[in-house]
Amino acid sequence: MKRNLSFCALAIFAFACGGSAPNQADLNERKEIYKKYCPACHGENGEEALNGAKKFSESILTVEERVLVITNGRNMMTPFKGLLNEKEIEAVAAYTMV
Repeated sequence: MKRNLSFCALAIFAFACGGSAPNQADLNERKEIYKKYCPACHGENGEEALNGAKKFSESILTVEERVLVITNGRNMMTPFKGLLNEKEIEAVAAYTMV
């Protein structure tokens, strides 16, 4: 049930941004990028708030603002500009909105 709700939330976000709903491959790619780079501070589900990280559910950042933070870093967060390409950064930012 939770996975269906997550997919619905992501689909609504995609439509609101003028895109189409992400397919399962897109969702899997976003999740894999997140799982590789983010759980140490944000936890597996984005709710851990370790090492000064924010809980995604409490964040008021837009997806565009999240792209900037992921790209350039902020406070204790490492910039991922050299580790991820633009598409990967946008993918993980979208994933954190769910």
